[in-house]
Amino acid sequence: MMRRISIFGATGSIGQNTLDLIGRRPDEFQVVALTGGRNVAQLAKDALDFNAEIAVTAHEDCYADLKQALAGSTVTVAAGEDAIVAAARRPVDWTMSAIVGAAGLPPGLAALEQGKVLALANKESLVTAGPLINATAKRYGATILPVDSEHSAVFQALIGEDKRAVERVIITASGGPFRDWPVSKLAKATLEQALNHPNWVMGQRITIDSASMFNKALEVIETKEFFGFQPDQIEVLVHPESLVHALVGFNDGALMAHLGAPDMRHAIGFALNWPERAPLPVDRLDLARVGQLRFEAPDEVRFPALRLAREVMASGGMAGAVFNAAKEIALDAFIARQIGFLDMAQVVEDTLTKMSSEPGLIDAAFNLDNVTQTDHLARVRAAELISVRNQ
Repeated sequence: MMRRISIFGATGSIGQNTLDLIGRRPDEFQVVALTGGRNVAQLAKDALDFNAEIAVTAHEDCYADLKQALAGSTVTVAAGEDAIVAAARRPVDWTMSAIVGAAGLPPGLAALEQGKVLALANKESLVTAGPLINATAKRYGATILPVDSEHSAVFQALIGEDKRAVERVIITASGGPFRDWPVSKLAKATLEQALNHPNWVMGQRITIDSASMFNKALEVIETKEFFGFQPDQIEVLVHPESLVHALVGFNDGALMAHLGAPDMRHAIGFALNWPERAPLPVDRLDLARVGQLRFEAPDEVRFPALRLAREVMASGGMAGAVFNAAKEIALDAFIARQIGFLDMAQVVEDTLTKMSSEPGLIDAAFNLDNVTQTDHLARVRAAELISVRNQ
């Protein structure tokens, strides 16, 4: 039977890999909605190639270009955040949530209201509003499948297992391009160097987040929210080869590891075909050729994002929303060359400290309005701190 699917964040690396997989099986999937940002040419091409019902750009000033690119086709064109949420309410069987940042939360919640399957690549949704995401899924009987390679690995390792027997969960990090750099050198790291990831081909923002370990910090919080494990059960290991994506340790001392080539189509394909497995066009590992797998503890002095993630989990409440929003603003500033590489973590820490002292913010009730308000305020606070630093 033809499955109806929508992809939010279709022009990014996750979205493009998802389209690659479904494009290999055109008789099985009907594309309903595709959304993107300013890459209107790619969005229009994909909408035409996959005969989508609707294409939506997040930016209203891109509407005219998208409309012109799709003129004469049957594809409906829309623009803006409200239009993306409306597209998420179109009936489908499977939704890919791959919008980067907190902007992915509203359409993700709207998709869950259909009571179907949400493939979640937008880790910020769980970081900023984990209890709200999980409660919405439970209320509507929806299934959330993780698409981060680490969380997909944990999910697969837990199939058929009793979670009560789990002692620890280990997610791995490549260490990025700065794994061996001293702090003194990191302070001078450039944007171009941060974008030179040794293992993965990803978008600009997630590549920089990987270099700073903020991506891994988000994933630590995501692990807690998605699986319900306690913070002290979650560990991070630096694994330069990026072949072991996660390990789950049980109370009998056994460790179950998930291995695979560094290709996001592994996790995407698992979510796409769940609960079955299907052949995927990814490299098969030749472990004899690999020869060795290396592991080391992360240095939280050089990569303070991991320490901040644990402080966020200890604080609870809206701390995750503050953490993510401040991180996004700090990342913007680094990309704009307004602050240095190490300044990103300092901006996030200072924003968390400042907002934790403001009554009623961190402990506000979990609903979309409060999350949105906290997110907005944290962005303002972070921008103010960056402005002060640059005076």
